[in-house]
Amino acid sequence: MDYIVLSSKIKINPTKTIIWGPGLKPDKITMRARYFFVQLVDTQGQNLTVSPGAGIVTAVIQGQTWNKQSCHIWTQVLDCKDGSFIIRYKLHNTCLNVTLYIKVNGQDLQIFPLKIIGPVYEEECYCPNTNFNEWLNTYDCPSNYAQITSDLSPFTSVDFNKIRNPLIKKYDKPNSVSLCHYIIKNNKIYRQCYGQHVGFKIFMDAILLSLARKVILPDVEFFVNLGDWPLVPKEEVDYPIFSWCGSIDTKDIVMPTYDITESSLEAMGRVMLDMLSVQGNTDTPWEKKIEKLFWRGRDACRERLDLIDISRKQPDLFNVSLTNFFFFKNEIEKYGPAQSHISFFQFFKHKYQLNIDGTVAAYRFPYLLAGDSLVLKQKSKYYEFFYNDLIPETHYVLVKRDLSDLVDKIKWAKENDRIALNISKTARQFIRDNLLPQHVFCYYSVLLQEWSKRLTNKIKVLDNMEEVLQPQHSCKCNIDDVNLKDEF
Repeated sequence: MDYIVLSSKIKINPTKTIIWGPGLKPDKITMRARYFFVQLVDTQGQNLTVSPGAGIVTAVIQGQTWNKQSCHIWTQVLDCKDGSFIIRYKLHNTCLNVTLYIKVNGQDLQIFPLKIIGPVYEEECYCPNTNFNEWLNTYDCPSNYAQITSDLSPFTSVDFNKIRNPLIKKYDKPNSVSLCHYIIKNNKIYRQCYGQHVGFKIFMDAILLSLARKVILPDVEFFVNLGDWPLVPKEEVDYPIFSWCGSIDTKDIVMPTYDITESSLEAMGRVMLDMLSVQGNTDTPWEKKIEKLFWRGRDACRERLDLIDISRKQPDLFNVSLTNFFFFKNEIEKYGPAQSHISFFQFFKHKYQLNIDGTVAAYRFPYLLAGDSLVLKQKSKYYEFFYNDLIPETHYVLVKRDLSDLVDKIKWAKENDRIALNISKTARQFIRDNLLPQHVFCYYSVLLQEWSKRLTNKIKVLDNMEEVLQPQHSCKCNIDDVNLKDEF
């Protein structure tokens, strides 16, 4: 049979199915949750744009341990409801002879079963590739990023022996700033932190340790801002500080936020919300979505209160509520009561989503783009590492800072439904091309590599620094000796 008939309207040609993603190379690309995409194609050669139904795409992934036992592999099929599927799987131990069986309505797809001799390592294995550039190529990392080039442009030559102490003196403000000083030397991570609230160092520790398990990192020195607000004003000294958020008023070096970093590291682990799960848990078709703008959040800025005022004048266009009062407790009577939290996946039952700043950029923005609703984004001076790659009216609809045109923009979307749908699809494609776990690993890696090229001082582990240790994990590596000689 050349095609599979699922209904009178849906006929799939399995031989034309499009399959891509890093999970097809599990012996080359290591992540806690490996993943790849399956796009179904109909008999006319067109991509399917609706779900074919439950149970149509199935996946079984098997392997053996070093001791010839069955590998413990958790497999998940996510139906994105747009004709595409995400297959992701998590290994609990190192596996050999890993075989992927992917079927459409019981029929094997062309490249499956796919067998990988291995070894295929789990996330905790310390088995780094000794060739950094080769590793970047294997992960399909871009050779450069416009944001990194822009952020590093003031720093052509950096000698931390000259600026280290002045930088620490300026930003060692325990009551207002939390900062960590990192050294990577011989693929080991060392740090010293400053400030009262340094708990968020766990996110930076985690990504650096994960990268070091995968590849030999360049020796490098840098400072990380653990707070949300960028630290380095444009008109002041060019102190290089890595931050999760940037702004037009500052010159911090931006990197992926702690939120998307954690979700990239812990997908199918301790986090429930990640860039893949959002795509697989939006179950309301576009034509059945509620034609209102949906928003939930805390009272982090005055514009969020203004949003409540606007919505009360146009209740037919909005479903918005505050969930917590912290900054404006004296106005609870007017803007409350606080509403209960609901699952993020439930947001997408509505056709329009709003991304509005909190104290800085709202870190939910990438997750909103990954859904299947139209995102309206407030104009902001804050940005994340990917903002400058987005195009207003292509990936989202821009609204004014004071939200004065928000009602008009919602009405425009209602009157231009097909355009709104296409914008939502373009946004999701941008996410798949730029903001999945593979891309987060790449961004950090290229940033560290480019930064290392600008350092002129010899990288040494300093007094009072503590080593950030790799997790205790026994794993047999199939590579040459990866223990490096310490040169302090």
